[in-house]
Amino acid sequence: MMWLAVAGPGLVVMLADTDAGSLITSAQSGATWGYTLLSAQLILIPIVFIVQELTVRLGIVTGKGHGELIRERFGIGWAWLSVSTLVIACAGAIVTEMSGIAGVGAMWGIPAWVSAFVVVAFLVIMVVTGSYRRVERVAIALGLFEVAFLVTMVMADPRPAQVAGGLATVPVTNSGYLFLVAANIGAVIMPWMVFYQQSAVVDKGLGPEHLRLARWDTAIGALITQLVMIGMLVTVAATLWAHHDHGVSLQTVREISDAITRYLGPFAGRVLFSLGIVGAALIAAIVASLTAAWGIGEVTGYKRSLEHKPSEAPWFYVVFTVVVIVGALVVISGINLVQLNLYVQVMNALLLPIVLTFLYLLARKALPDRYRLAGRYRWVVLTVIAVTASFGVYAAISGIVGGAV
Repeated sequence: MMWLAVAGPGLVVMLADTDAGSLITSAQSGATWGYTLLSAQLILIPIVFIVQELTVRLGIVTGKGHGELIRERFGIGWAWLSVSTLVIACAGAIVTEMSGIAGVGAMWGIPAWVSAFVVVAFLVIMVVTGSYRRVERVAIALGLFEVAFLVTMVMADPRPAQVAGGLATVPVTNSGYLFLVAANIGAVIMPWMVFYQQSAVVDKGLGPEHLRLARWDTAIGALITQLVMIGMLVTVAATLWAHHDHGVSLQTVREISDAITRYLGPFAGRVLFSLGIVGAALIAAIVASLTAAWGIGEVTGYKRSLEHKPSEAPWFYVVFTVVVIVGALVVISGINLVQLNLYVQVMNALLLPIVLTFLYLLARKALPDRYRLAGRYRWVVLTVIAVTASFGVYAAISGIVGGAV
């Protein structure tokens, strides 16, 4: 019962991590490279836990958000640099989520502007009229629709021999492969995740006595999010790639759905696909928009809690609403949504050095001795962060220079 009371921030941020853009990236990976990128998804499970566990530790022990700690420890200039990367990542995320929902709407004959209007109205009404716990419960309920991709994975009937062959193949000299590796890293470790979970545990009122259970919350979430990513990748690999449909156009969400419908049927290809994408997009839209409002508030100092009414924290709700509306307007403009999603994930990979460096330094400087990152685990974390950030940037630049974009 205690775990159920503590659980939430980790599950929410991890389910949001598997957002519409991440799922589209995973689908592109499976369609282009089959099961070859499956190993990267497995490796990212402990990595995303290590990163997010530090945010939990910082938030629970200090009772302060990520931007607030950076401002206190490194000054207002560094705080604005960090929050600027956050705003860029959140803006990209909101556009990604809106595009995913608009794509699903188009599958069912709903104009993009209608889908965008409904999403904006839903998000604003839910956040403005709710408390933190209510928003958290709604977000988890929406995120659980992502389990649909585990069902489609089973229905796709992947061949064990092909899966094993993909796990053993790592073509690191191919620029197209490296570009998708970078996109997958950026799709799993996102700057806004760090800010959101730290602010969420503070807003929920968790303290040091909840740290162990909050870590379990994060660990379970990390496993679930990567299983969903694997579910999408295997679904597409077992249908399109396995049947040599490598030339199939995947420029829209509808094209991805239509492509797998030929092999899985309309129920899995359209209904389950739609539910999974919409659930993933909505929970991520909630998280990304709230993160932007929290992050800017932590630097500027305005009131920033879902426990405050709009009249008590007007700027918090204004920033939240503006971020959501801007994302909707970009999507209505009619840009190539799938290509945009891949660019957003690669951008996240390029921002990782800034985000992860601040996270590591805070874990070393902002915590009391009992909770401080130290000993051998300190070097494990440093190695993981350095390798992940470096490879993410290297893979992104290699893919761009190699003409994969």
